[in-house]
Amino acid sequence: MWTAIEQRDEASKAAYNSNVQLWTLYAIGCAVTLLRTYSQCKDLGWRRLRLDDYLIWVAILFYTAQVALAYSVGNVAHGLANNSMTEAQRATLDPGSAEYRERIIGSKIQIAGWATYTALINSLKLSMLVFYTRLMDGLGRRYRVPIWIGFALVIGSFVACMITILAACRPFNKNWQIYPDPGNSCQPAISKPVIAATFAANLATDPYLVLIPIPMLWKSSLKLVKKIAVTIVLGAGMFILVCATIKSVFLLVEPNNGASIADEWGTRETFVAVITTNLPMVFHLLRTWLARGFGSAFQSSQRTYQLPSGGLQNTGGGTTRRRGRGGTSSRDPITVGLTFTESEERMMQDIKLQTLEPHEAPTAGAIMVSNQIEVTHQTRNSHAEEPSAPRENANW
Repeated sequence: MWTAIEQRDEASKAAYNSNVQLWTLYAIGCAVTLLRTYSQCKDLGWRRLRLDDYLIWVAILFYTAQVALAYSVGNVAHGLANNSMTEAQRATLDPGSAEYRERIIGSKIQIAGWATYTALINSLKLSMLVFYTRLMDGLGRRYRVPIWIGFALVIGSFVACMITILAACRPFNKNWQIYPDPGNSCQPAISKPVIAATFAANLATDPYLVLIPIPMLWKSSLKLVKKIAVTIVLGAGMFILVCATIKSVFLLVEPNNGASIADEWGTRETFVAVITTNLPMVFHLLRTWLARGFGSAFQSSQRTYQLPSGGLQNTGGGTTRRRGRGGTSSRDPITVGLTFTESEERMMQDIKLQTLEPHEAPTAGAIMVSNQIEVTHQTRNSHAEEPSAPRENANW
């Protein structure tokens, strides 16, 4: 049998490993978010950051709070709360003891942790939905309606979870009551109503958010390998549900001994949520960096059009600028009538989709493109005598 010293050493080692994992994953999550913001500023300029670019930093604030609370559970409350106690232990525990205070503090941290977790996960989901609205902008109603349904699901599930966290135990101060036993609903670390509500919210929203852009993607003219790659990028969010499932199972099946394992899976769940929300925004930047090191295998195609004023617009994402005769940078918009399939092909580019009515007359001096374009790296000049302008790589 282990001695008390050996047990304490083993507990200290486990706590150390848990802290290392917690802060390492947090650092990586923040680094990826910084990379996303750098990518957006590089492509658009910081003045043109969009709502989802700000929502992701709201989520990072909640992520920071959650990590701090998770650290406090192990290092301030020493993993204790008002659960996992027999009735005799509750009756004999001295209210003036350090353990009594730690159990009260731990219970309060657990309540704050559930609320912060709910705010974090749902702010990430809102960020992804705002991103989808840009991808679908200009397309038909049948592509936009699922996004608005997604907003309703996310906001509704957030409200339901917060009500459950705050109202499952009444009066509220029973959430940190030690004696007499307040019951499972008033033990926030293992509260079945809270576990059920948060898991049901994830089960209802995670698969739905993944499936929103998939029909549009698979109807596009992208190559099969690219469709599969983009599907994997979008589908990575399903791992969040896997982590949430494992966490919930441990809390329900092993409320006494499984809490520490559930905490680890909860840490992984929020980390994966942060990464998968940022991944579509940083993927093109990572591919550009990989292309520099590994060649054309990671490069993507690019389409460039001559502007009537001498400027160039790159439909692969971002804008390619060129100096006109006067030496100023031309940024006049090009009038391009995209076919439906071409708009679909651009869905995963981080740019605003533009779909114009095909029967509209083209702007004077502009080029109207009405067919799907398969040729890459081709410049269409409206002034044949002018030299070709340099091209930028597509963002996606």
